[in-house]
Amino acid sequence: MGQATEYMFIDSTPMPVCHTLRERRHKVFKELAAKGKTSTGWFFGFKLHMIFNTLGDIVRLTITPGNVNDRAPVRDMAKGILGKLIGDKGYISKKLFEDLFSSGVHLITRIKKNMKNCLMDVTDKLMLMRRFFIETIFSSLKSVNTLIHTRHRNPLNAFVHLIAGLVNYQLRTDKPSLETLLNLAP
Repeated sequence: MGQATEYMFIDSTPMPVCHTLRERRHKVFKELAAKGKTSTGWFFGFKLHMIFNTLGDIVRLTITPGNVNDRAPVRDMAKGILGKLIGDKGYISKKLFEDLFSSGVHLITRIKKNMKNCLMDVTDKLMLMRRFFIETIFSSLKSVNTLIHTRHRNPLNAFVHLIAGLVNYQLRTDKPSLETLLNLAP
């Protein structure tokens, strides 16, 4: 796993195991996978929750069934980490913010329309604007390492395939990095 930096990014991505039309007759992950919803639609499978540092390294990860809320595994993932964690609006929760803040992690998200605006440090605001970085990493993981594969015949093989793809990503020298993105900006 990568080292924690001052700023880290958190997000989740779906890992479908079959098409939603075949979820009732799917037998390989029958007790493990669940039906979940993302901004792009419904899926049957798992969610891969990850924390990345600014160098593009995976700091922490966990796998949950597809129906688990994005906020549920955050407390366990953030144990032992100090710094600022940047996430999307799905991570907004007053209780979660207070729990993380008491353990030394500052959760930074955009605000919803019905929330009061509050002052934010300029550096935090700039880093929040760079949140697209995590989508670049997920795209890289899914396309280059063929992380998503929906034809597994055994759960053990599926998780070995997933771990092999994640190790391959961690060992890459050309992985997306926020430092390289910032240096290329005019």
